[in-house]
Amino acid sequence: MSNIKDLAPVEVWKHFYTLTQIPRPSKKEAEIIAYMKKFGEDLGLETIVDEVENVIIKKPATPGMENRKTVVLQGHLDMVPQKNSDKDFDFEKDPIEALIDGEWVTANGTTLGADNGIGVAAAMAVLESTTLKHGPVEALFTIDEETGMTGAFGLKPGILDGDILINMDSEDEGELYVGCAGGIDVLASKTYTEENAPSGHEAYKVHVQELKGGHSGIDIPLGRANANKVLFRFMMQAESDLKIRLSEATGGDLRNAIPRESHAVILVPVAECDAFEALVASYQEIYKKEFADTEPNLSFTCEKSTMPSKVVPAVEQARFIRALFACPNGVQRMSQSMKGLVETSNNLAIASIKDGKFEAYNLTRSSVDSAKEATAWKIAAVFQLIGADVNLSGEYPGWKPNMDSPILKTCQDVYNKNFGKIPEIKAIHAGLECGLLGGVYPNFDMISFGPTIRFPHSPDEKVKIDTVKLFWEFLVLILEEIPEK
Repeated sequence: MSNIKDLAPVEVWKHFYTLTQIPRPSKKEAEIIAYMKKFGEDLGLETIVDEVENVIIKKPATPGMENRKTVVLQGHLDMVPQKNSDKDFDFEKDPIEALIDGEWVTANGTTLGADNGIGVAAAMAVLESTTLKHGPVEALFTIDEETGMTGAFGLKPGILDGDILINMDSEDEGELYVGCAGGIDVLASKTYTEENAPSGHEAYKVHVQELKGGHSGIDIPLGRANANKVLFRFMMQAESDLKIRLSEATGGDLRNAIPRESHAVILVPVAECDAFEALVASYQEIYKKEFADTEPNLSFTCEKSTMPSKVVPAVEQARFIRALFACPNGVQRMSQSMKGLVETSNNLAIASIKDGKFEAYNLTRSSVDSAKEATAWKIAAVFQLIGADVNLSGEYPGWKPNMDSPILKTCQDVYNKNFGKIPEIKAIHAGLECGLLGGVYPNFDMISFGPTIRFPHSPDEKVKIDTVKLFWEFLVLILEEIPEK
């Protein structure tokens, strides 16, 4: 694991290694906040921890660069905590087991935290360096980006003096990002009174497992299976054909990750047990064919289980199954203005029917605010039809591209001059913090770039080693070329 500290550029990888050793799941960032505060203070730099616990570290210009515009280097401190079901790991206590796998750095059975640890590590390397040439630099390390953008929401005007914001949270080297999607959370909930389990039934546990999951924005166009949709599609037919009764069901655990696993405890009439097992086996084959390219390891199985004492009332069961089956999920519309970009999507992230409470948690994204709202209302309507309470919350804006941006022009010219090609200009179907930060600091000229990261928000997350070197070299060159005030 320590070998990653020896990768080039060492000044970046050594800090990334340190980050892997500090637990930092979203909303549990106390240890990394304290570390970053000490890091800035030990360098003798002005270090601020604001009221929501963002960390801001300010570094003066190097000699002769004092008249350059001030650059804000921005990344988020938290990471998504996802692990394989067979991995014994506590994200609040255990260090990430990072390892080199050919051309990539990945982790052993968990998310790696390259999202956004590499960007944070690069900013730390700039702050620490005594040899780089740059104008005034402010590093903004936000908290809780992955579960609500609390840090960006809570940032106040007047703390930063920057003119240019470089966000380092995008995930394709050689591409410049000038826009992102906004999002909104849609939570449906309803209580119900459990009733006694009927006699004459056998209990089964049904498992959807071994899905790839991934980032609910970036990976949504890949056509991966959503474990909740897989489970409740099956349950529609099982209820209709075999008169099953549902005791409980749970799937997914993070709003911004495509759910990889889903489970249910189902009661089957004794006379229908053979038919039920055959139906499960048939759906295993159906799903394997439908998702042959995107989910080669998909597992849809059942096993007999201990009989539960309670079940969901039949009327409510029918409503819950149908609502979750009907809930919009995946890509809803592609962008009409930027080829290949998802405009609007929804992720049915969490479904839970258990102990007298039903919950369905969705994250809706769109680069068009009106489309985002319309999709959220459509989802709300589905659940309101079954009498659920629906709450829309956590809305954050997208980042509208500015093709006349001076920092975009600078980045294009520097990349072309030093790497021999003009980088692609893109928007991303994910929630970068730029939209919120630009609302607080409307003077910011903003750009986003980063190394190549694949499958963030899943245990398959990995970062391509050579692109970290290119990303770092590009960042260093950009800082040298920042224009005068």
